[in-house]
Amino acid sequence: MELIKFRVSMYKGILDSGWVNVNDLTVLVGKNESGKTSLLKALHKLNPDSGDAYDIEKEWPRKHRKKRNKEHVVCQAKFRLSDQEKTHLSRTTSVENFPDTVEVSRNYAGVFEVKFEGEIFSDKPDIINPNKLLDALPKIQDVFGVEFKKRADKCLKDTMRFVHEGKHDKLRRIAEQQELYLSEGLSPSHSRRDIEIDFIKQYRQGFQNLIKELEQSPAIEVKVTKYVISHLPKFIYMNDYRIFSGRARLDEIQNRRDKDQLTEADKTFLTILDLSELDLDELVQLGQGDEEKMALLSCDLTNGAATLTDAFSDHLSQRGYGVAYDTNSNLFFTFIKDDIDSALTELEERSKGFQWFFSFDLTFMHGTKKTFKRNVFLLDEPGLHLHPEAQKDLLGRLEEYAKENRILYTTHLPFMIDLDHPDRIRILKEDKEKGITVTTDFADPASKSHLVLEAALGMKAAQSYLVAKRNLVVEGYDDLWILTELSNLLQQDGLDGLPEDVHITPGGGASKAVYVATFLIGQDLLVVALFDSDKAGRDAQKSLTHTWLTQCKKPRAEAILLGEAVEISGDFATEDLFPEDFVTDIVKEFHSEDLANVGVTEIKLQGKDILWRRIKRFMKSHDININKGPIIKRLWYKLSDMDNTSELPDGTKEKAIKLFETIRKAFGEEETENS
Repeated sequence: MELIKFRVSMYKGILDSGWVNVNDLTVLVGKNESGKTSLLKALHKLNPDSGDAYDIEKEWPRKHRKKRNKEHVVCQAKFRLSDQEKTHLSRTTSVENFPDTVEVSRNYAGVFEVKFEGEIFSDKPDIINPNKLLDALPKIQDVFGVEFKKRADKCLKDTMRFVHEGKHDKLRRIAEQQELYLSEGLSPSHSRRDIEIDFIKQYRQGFQNLIKELEQSPAIEVKVTKYVISHLPKFIYMNDYRIFSGRARLDEIQNRRDKDQLTEADKTFLTILDLSELDLDELVQLGQGDEEKMALLSCDLTNGAATLTDAFSDHLSQRGYGVAYDTNSNLFFTFIKDDIDSALTELEERSKGFQWFFSFDLTFMHGTKKTFKRNVFLLDEPGLHLHPEAQKDLLGRLEEYAKENRILYTTHLPFMIDLDHPDRIRILKEDKEKGITVTTDFADPASKSHLVLEAALGMKAAQSYLVAKRNLVVEGYDDLWILTELSNLLQQDGLDGLPEDVHITPGGGASKAVYVATFLIGQDLLVVALFDSDKAGRDAQKSLTHTWLTQCKKPRAEAILLGEAVEISGDFATEDLFPEDFVTDIVKEFHSEDLANVGVTEIKLQGKDILWRRIKRFMKSHDININKGPIIKRLWYKLSDMDNTSELPDGTKEKAIKLFETIRKAFGEEETENS
C-alpha cells in the first residue's frame, strides 16, 4: 500500500488541512509556528511505529473544546493498492474489478474505518462497533493496589489496541497470559485482593464475550478490514537525531544489552556495528584473548571500517570520507579521515554538522535496508545544523531513500527545497478563521512561507543570502529559534519584539556570522550582527567592526554583544536569557536515562562562563555525551506552547524586552516604552 494523499482535521491548530497530495518525496514549507509539526504528528498517529495514540484532552483545538467528540476522525489517508493486494482482496470479496485505492481513517478513540470506491459491502450488515464491545469490559477502580492497577491498565490498553487494529486472532492467544499477569500483581491486603480477584473474573467473562461477538461479526468485512489495516505502512516520525559517540566500552554495552537496558547511544552504536558487519559478542571475546585473537580482532576492525566506508564515503560531496576503528582492551574508538587531511581524527572532534549527518545517514541506511522498508518517514526539520552544501547532500540522500519509502519532511531552510521539483512543495498557511491549511500556491499572500521560497529562488540563481532589506545576523539556528519565539510572545502581549520586516539569518558560528554579515552589507542591505558575550563572540565583533567594515564604503551595519544588550556583564549567550534551572530541567528530562545510569539526580553547575558550557562540563564529568540541538529544540517547544509572556520563567521577559529594544535601536528605530 502506497500513501497518495491525506487530510487532518481538528488537531491542535489544524481545523481542516484540506487534502494534501503526497509524492515519493514531499516537502512541507512553513514559517515557525505554521503547524508543520502538528501536521506530521497527526499523520504519524494514523498508524504509528511507536504506539502513540491520539489524545483528545491535549490535541483537540483549544478554541473549540465544547465540540470535543472522540468519534471525530482526526486523519484520513488514501492509499494505492499493489497488484498483489488487489488480487487478494478480490478473491476474498468475489469482486472482479477491485478498486485501485482504499481510504483509511482513524478517530480520537483510535478506531479505524476502511472505505473503498464503490459498494463493496452494500449487501452486508454493518460491522459491529468495537467501542461498544469494549465497554463491556470491567473498569479500573481506585481501590486497586498500585501494581494491580498498572497491570490492569496495560491489559485493557493492549486489548483495545488489538481490537481497533483488527488483530482479533491475537486476542485468544493473550487471554490466559493476561489472566496470569493480573494474578501475579494481586495486592497483599485481603480487602483489596478480593476486589481485584472479582475484577479478574469479570475481565475473563467480558473477554470471552468480546471474542465471541467479534467471531460472529460479518466475516468478509472483518477479513477485508483486518487485511487492509495489517498492510498499512508504518508511519515513522523523526525529530531528534542522536549524535553517535566515537568511543564506547564494549563490555558495558554488552552487559546493558543482556539486561535489556540499552541507552539510545548504545542502540546507535550497535547500528554502526551492524552496518559494518561486526558482532559485539565476537569483538568482546577477541579483545580478551591472546595475540592470535588480537590479530583477528585487528583484521575484523579493518574489514568492518572498509565496509562502512564503502557505504558512506560518497554521501557527502564536500570531501571523500573514510572510517577507521581501533580498540584498547574493551574501549572502542572511531576515527574519520578525508581526502584533504589523511590524519585520523576521532569522530567527536569532527564538526557538529558532520557528526549529525554521520548519525542520521547511517541510522536511516540501517532502517531502510531492514525493518523500515516501504514505510512512511516523517522528518521534522532535518538538516538544521548542516552547512548549506551539506544540506544539499542530505537532499540527495533523501532522494535515494525515497525510492523505497514515502518521505515527508518539514523545513524553513532555502537549501532544503529542491526548486527543480516544484511538484513536491506544499505551503502551510494560517488563517484566523480556517486555522492551518495546506496549499500549492507559492505566492499566496496569506502565507509567509513564500519568503522561504523567494530566498531559495535567490540562492538558486546566485547562491547568495538575498533575503531581506533588513537582516539580523546571529551565530546559529539555536539563536534564531529562541529569538523568534520570544519576539512572538512579546508581540502577542502587545509589546515590541523584532520588527516584522527584519529577517534573521544564522551564520553557523561566530566567525562564520562575520562573513555572512559582510556579504549582506556588500549587497547594500542593512545589517545588525548579534554575537554571544564570550571570547568567540567578542573576537567576531571586533573582526567585523575593525577589519571588515573598514573595507566597506558607507557600511550600513551594527555589531552588538548579547550581554551588553541586556545590561549583564561577563559571559552571556542566548540560553542565558533563561534561569539556570529552567534549562537544566530540560536536560534532565532528555537525558533522564543516561543520568539514572550513573546515579545522578541533580545537575549542579560550577563556573561563571556561559550556561551551555557549564552544562556540557558537568555532563562530561559523568561520561555523558550531550548534544545542544535537541535540548534547544525542546526549549523551543516549551516556548511555542506558551500563550503569553506570563508563562515565561522569572527574568526572561525583562531580558527579552531589553534585547529587542537594543536591536531595534541598532536598526535606527526609536525606542518605545514597553510595559
